[in-house]
Amino acid sequence: MGKIRVLLADDHAIVRAGFRKVIEQIEGLEVVDELGNGPQVFAALEKEPADLLIIDVTMPDFEPISAIRRIRELFPGLKILVVSAYDDDFYVKGLLGAGVNGYHLKDQPLNDLRLAIERVLVGERWISSALISKLVKSPEQANLLPDLTDRQREMLRLLQQGYDNKAIAQQIGLSIKTVENHLTRLYRRIDVQSRLEAVNFLGRFPQILGTPGTQAAREDGDTLKRVIKSAGILVVDDNTHYRKQLLRMIGKACPQAVIYEAKGVQDALKLAKRMEFRLAFIDVILGDEDGITCTRRLKALSPHTRVILISAYPDREFHRQGIESGAAVFLDKKNLDLPTLRQVINDVIA
Repeated sequence: MGKIRVLLADDHAIVRAGFRKVIEQIEGLEVVDELGNGPQVFAALEKEPADLLIIDVTMPDFEPISAIRRIRELFPGLKILVVSAYDDDFYVKGLLGAGVNGYHLKDQPLNDLRLAIERVLVGERWISSALISKLVKSPEQANLLPDLTDRQREMLRLLQQGYDNKAIAQQIGLSIKTVENHLTRLYRRIDVQSRLEAVNFLGRFPQILGTPGTQAAREDGDTLKRVIKSAGILVVDDNTHYRKQLLRMIGKACPQAVIYEAKGVQDALKLAKRMEFRLAFIDVILGDEDGITCTRRLKALSPHTRVILISAYPDREFHRQGIESGAAVFLDKKNLDLPTLRQVINDVIA
């Protein structure tokens, strides 16, 4: 398999050298040309195909919006990552609308540029975190977020994974029209205008996927609640019915908690890479996976998270392996009632 061909376009040679240094650290990438103005960019693209264009659009003889639109029309498969010093939201939105795949600020660490390149190459959109607050109208405070319904949180997760409307409809068993209606309500709820803005919102506020305890306790809700990050609780169980039941009980036992749910090991670890949990309830049996492995990997990511292993099969060997993997307690599901939950949660959070 050939290398990914990269064009660097910036009118400052020292900046291009910095770009090149980052690219050379990424396996499988090759810088095939360096360019300093608009005509050179078009000439290089027409000369031979490239896979990725990393460009500062404020170069000489280069009108940003119209030029990017033309490049997108002529080379629809080309990935375009803008690296710029300009953080004006109108300017950024214009370029995103013209078809760039990412917008990165020059004042960010070089390691972030590497991450931006990798994300763009796998088909994701990238926007520097410093720009997100300009592009997304967030709540008045970062810790004041709208409650979402289970369906809206599911929609956000699927958007983050890159599902289009048709794929979402197939995944959750709804018509495309119904999915469109759900997305419209979701966008209105989090005050964004598009799929990209919704994903960026989730990147800025990953805690939006959690369920406030007050909402979990009453099974539904649509009001603003203050998110208390210090009381994050994770529930990992592949049985949807039981998982929801446990969420409701936790909500009653600890209304100030923010509760996150995962149906398997990978879902749990994705959350743990982005959030710090005080407490996790993990079922030993997770379909073809197991909660003991989940516990071990979760503790490696988040050693301060207290893990409670739960099971409908209180096997002694499960108990032994669970404690060895880092779990603090092993509980039989039939004994996991509201008083027990209150005691466990109070020991950790109160």
